[in-house]
This record gives sequence, C-alpha cells and structure tokens, in this order.
Amino acid sequence: MSDFRQDTYLRGVVMIILSAFCFACMNVFVRLAGDMPSIQKSFFRNLVAAVLAGTIIWKDHVSLEVKNEARLSLFVRCFFGTIGILGNFYAVDHLLVADASILNKLSPFFAIIFSYLLLKEEISFFQAVCVGTAFVGCLFVVKPGFENTVSIPALVGVCGGLGAGIAYTMVRKMGTMGVKGPVIVFYFSLFSCLAVVPWIVFHFTPMSLGQLGMLLLAGTCAAGGQFAITKAYTYAPAKKISIYDYSQIIFATVLGYVMFGEIPDSLSFIGYTLIVAASLAMFLKVTCKRKNAC
Repeated sequence: MSDFRQDTYLRGVVMIILSAFCFACMNVFVRLAGDMPSIQKSFFRNLVAAVLAGTIIWKDHVSLEVKNEARLSLFVRCFFGTIGILGNFYAVDHLLVADASILNKLSPFFAIIFSYLLLKEEISFFQAVCVGTAFVGCLFVVKPGFENTVSIPALVGVCGGLGAGIAYTMVRKMGTMGVKGPVIVFYFSLFSCLAVVPWIVFHFTPMSLGQLGMLLLAGTCAAGGQFAITKAYTYAPAKKISIYDYSQIIFATVLGYVMFGEIPDSLSFIGYTLIVAASLAMFLKVTCKRKNAC
C-alpha cells in the first residue's frame, strides 16, 4: 500500500481521537449548563457549528454547491444526523447517564454495518473482534443497568445511535465524492437548527448568562468534534478507524475527575485496558500489514 494511503489512515486516526476529546469536553460544558430542555441544548450546539462552518467557507471562498450525485447522500447525512443528536440528548435527559452513553456508543457499530451495506466495505474477522472487545470495555466503564431497555427513552437512544451511524457512513461516501468537510458540517448544522426552530419558538426556556456561556462553549467543542470526525471519515473507512472513537470514554473519565472529582472504580479501569488494547491491536495490525512486516 502506498505511503499516501498510509498517511491518510494515520490522519484519520488522529482526527477521530481529536473528535472524541472535543465531544468529551462538550459533555462537560453541557453538564455545567444545568437543567434545560434537550432540544434547546441541541439547537445551540448546532448553531455554533453552523456559524463556524459558515465562517470557514466564507474565509476560504469554498463553494456551497454540491454535485447532483452527492445531494441525496448529503440529505441523508443531515436527516439521520439530526435524529442522532436529538436521540442522544433525549436519552441523556431521560435515562441514566451510563445507559444513554452506551446507547450513543452504538453509532460506530452502525457505521461499520452500513459501510458494509451501502459502501460495500468488507469487514474482516480481526476488525470485528477488535470492535467487539472495545464495546465490552465500554460496558465495563459505563456499567449500564438497562432496567429500561424496552422503554421509549431507551428506544429513542438506540435510534440516536442508528442515526449517527448512518450519518457517518454518508460522510465517508461524500468524502470519496470530493465534498468538502466544512460544507458537510454547515449544511448538517443548519438543517438541524432549522428542524427544531418551531419547538424553540414555542418552548424556549430562559437562561442566565452563565448558562448561555456554557452552551456556547459546548457548541464550540461540538463544532470542533464535528469537523474532526468529518475529516476522519473522509480520510479512512469506518471499519478501520471507528474503534478509536472509544477514546472518548477515557477523555471523559479524566475530565470528570478534574472537573467534578469523579474517581473511576476497578471495573472502569478494566474497561480502559480493553479499549486501549483493542485500539492498539487495530493500529498495529493495519500498520504492520502496510509495511508487509506481519
């Protein structure tokens, strides 16, 4: 395999880890923002991303025109991405945080599945084992009770993970079609904002300046995460890099300890070990294969 393709794979890994860090920071700021409707939180999350993406597009003179063959993929990304965000925020507001987190972490699995179904990207046994190992590690960390597995909030959370998985698959597809990352982020963020405007108009909850500041910071981190993960999936297939999305669990734990004094238990450390081991195994496997050393 060429050095160029190896370089793009490494860039994809760096970008998806960066996105995981940004989303972990987003969760911290969302928590610091206090109690308010999840739809309102999602609105500010996407509003900031739309403004930042629009600024980049204007500054770099990037065209907003999308080729005809990519428009359907863009719409699917926007539609299911919005479902993913709303489902995740709704689950966070109505379930245990652990349960909502594990439901959200179903998205990489859906991304791999739909990459196989829609993009015909094959999944090897080794990749499946690594992803499964990381998922088990995720269970150790969040320790979900799943008492409400059949409840509406849990089903909504699953739909959120499904929506995000389909959305990331479309990001990958559009990346191979030459659609720029900022354009994808801008259209998605704008679509998501407009989709909830009617609710915001009739159900807006007043906020303090402090709460607004936290939401703006959350939106900024979310935008960074969105740009990074969009770049990641344009660099490499989901089956090769989605495993690194689990690094968000580790970032969240460190930030939780620093910001809120939360100390992980022994089960969490078992989970961290499994997540890091699976990610390292995937990285070494791909690297060695490219170097014809294994």
